[in-house]
Amino acid sequence: MEFSNNRLSAYSLPESDSYSQLSVDTATRYRDALLIPCPGGEAWVFDYGVLVFWGVDEDERLALLHRLTLNAAILADQHQEHFRFSCEAKELTLHTDMIDIGSNSSLQRLAVSHALAQSVKLNDYEQRAQDTIAMYAYLPKALAASGKIDLRRSQIASIRGHLFSTKSDIFLHYGLLDTPEFFWEYPKFESAYNATAKYLDMRSRVELLSNKLNVIHELFDMLADELKHKHSSFLEWIIIWLIAIEIVMFGAQELKALLF
Repeated sequence: MEFSNNRLSAYSLPESDSYSQLSVDTATRYRDALLIPCPGGEAWVFDYGVLVFWGVDEDERLALLHRLTLNAAILADQHQEHFRFSCEAKELTLHTDMIDIGSNSSLQRLAVSHALAQSVKLNDYEQRAQDTIAMYAYLPKALAASGKIDLRRSQIASIRGHLFSTKSDIFLHYGLLDTPEFFWEYPKFESAYNATAKYLDMRSRVELLSNKLNVIHELFDMLADELKHKHSSFLEWIIIWLIAIEIVMFGAQELKALLF
């Protein structure tokens, strides 16, 4: 295939369930990826919301991106990565944002695209976890300083809900970072995927993401304990007041009996 340029670009798309339902007359589906021919190159749309372009001019890239997202403002906030590529080497080589895929096979490009798409999606997860940790970083400090978190039960429940939502959203899609099922059918292309994933430092980044999720889990547990403590304290005060009322009523009855 002849390309109009050597630009390789990967874009994260807004989350949607519709990417797996895309239907284009000239497209070809390979499990969770759809190959769309474009003027001067090709685009791979991944069901989990990543679009990878090979050799497509910027105007054509933006046209397809806007057709899928329908909102340029939303698109501007999404992660993207850019590389250069060639097909001149005898085997796949990667260095300084230059990828020589070593073959002009569309399946070889798909293998590399899988790793690029996962890297872009991982960026989303990393950012989401980091934002959540930063948002609630004050909680451990407040607990260390005063021994308690000065929040109402409704506020604590709301924060717990946000932490749980972040963690569950990431874990629901965590399997996307595993080796794609595509390589069960085309195992000879898996080495290209592994080499690209290694170049993008995927393994250490996934481990770092796991550590961030552990921090979120610890925050969640801490808030759960604080909520349990507040609830227990509330019940203790109810019991104390009931006992106090009972003592007052008993005392009033005794005093009434002495007077009459």
